Amino acid sequence: MDGFLTQSLIEAGRMLLSLDPELYFIVYVSLYVSFFSTLIASLMGVPLGFAIAVSEFRGKRAVITVLNTLLALPTVVIGLLGYAFLSRRGVFGDFGLLYTPWAIVIGQVILILPWVATFTLSAVSRIDVRYRSTAMTLGAGPLQTSLAIVREARFGILAAVIAAFGRVIAEIGIAMMLGGNIKGFTRTMTTAMALEHNKGEFVLAVALGIVLLTVSLVMNIFLQLVQGRYGSAR
Repeated sequence: MDGFLTQSLIEAGRMLLSLDPELYFIVYVSLYVSFFSTLIASLMGVPLGFAIAVSEFRGKRAVITVLNTLLALPTVVIGLLGYAFLSRRGVFGDFGLLYTPWAIVIGQVILILPWVATFTLSAVSRIDVRYRSTAMTLGAGPLQTSLAIVREARFGILAAVIAAFGRVIAEIGIAMMLGGNIKGFTRTMTTAMALEHNKGEFVLAVALGIVLLTVSLVMNIFLQLVQGRYGSAR
């Protein structure tokens, strides 16, 4: 068993160093859909989480409960709903999005939008309410006050975005159901790893696993460096 694992790691390393076109296109697709999923979810989720945190309205607790519940939304459910809406007989069937990278993006946005909104809400809620009052007392308008709060909560928000990216780049259910795992088009790292495992071909799967772990490590190192620089600056 150890010899098999060692040999697989050696062959995977060779594949990475040889710049295998199939491997790196799969990596490209994964990064592409994960980037745009995270970008769109952040553009929607950060303002949503901020608005909920700083506003007082009837039903606020219920909204927060719903967001917390959606954190555990199964990817299979999102895949089924996405398929129902994007298939030819679905409401958005005429757009031809099913089994394209953008179908994966849509499904993954639905998956991580509650993550970004909830963690942004949590980050903003931790800011002392006196900070907002002080800013307004000093003559800051609503926009300036909001920007000041975002600035104080920015590393919590950044952590939310990075966590969302890590969630989608490791996701498999939505990518499989809405992307179709089409070679050279919608095959992501996770769907390719599952396929190669089922075929009994482990070298490509191991190489993709190394890339996936490396991406996750780089994102976490980036977050730690930013937080460390912020801490030393303060």
